[in-house]
Amino acid sequence: MFYGCTHTTDATKPAPVAAKPVEQQVDARPVIAAFGDSLTAGAGVEETENYPYYLQQLLDAKGYKYRVVNHGLSGDTTSGGVDRVPQVLADKPRIVVLELGGNDGLRGLPVATSTANFETMIQQLQASGAKVVLAGITLPRNYGVDYIRDFDAMYKKLATKYKMPFIPFLFEGVAMVPGMMQQDGIHATAQGNRVVAATVMGKLQELLVR
Repeated sequence: MFYGCTHTTDATKPAPVAAKPVEQQVDARPVIAAFGDSLTAGAGVEETENYPYYLQQLLDAKGYKYRVVNHGLSGDTTSGGVDRVPQVLADKPRIVVLELGGNDGLRGLPVATSTANFETMIQQLQASGAKVVLAGITLPRNYGVDYIRDFDAMYKKLATKYKMPFIPFLFEGVAMVPGMMQQDGIHATAQGNRVVAATVMGKLQELLVR
């Protein structure tokens, strides 16, 4: 007689238990796409210090059920923005905060070219059903009075033509304010980005629903 040894046939073996599939949480909140260049991407600060991040915090604090997606790309121009519209639309945004053009201006590109690119982006975004909020930016004063005048006017003309909510200057209350700008004089600090987020939030509230 043998002790301590048992024999189990295949017929009596317990059936293997299938692993329960992991359920992926789907964030069904409508999307607000922050579509821009390094000012939106948050160049020079942490990912938790850019304006779209702070905008999400403001939305959450006020009870708005939206998800902010950062489509900022450092160095991008309006031409690059045209190429990236399909990526933005892939998120099916309800609202798009469009901030581009600064790099066009810094390169001295013709305002007419930038305007044409903006029109292409705006038309495609609006055709998708998204509400577009246009955020303007300006240039250092040494770019010449005439060029700066035409550049600044571009945003206002576009906002009027396409009936968009308009932020005349995204960096209102931030530019030239100690502690708000990084040493390069172009990008906001974390503190500055909080102010930018509040500025954007103020304009968004006319479009938000609870």
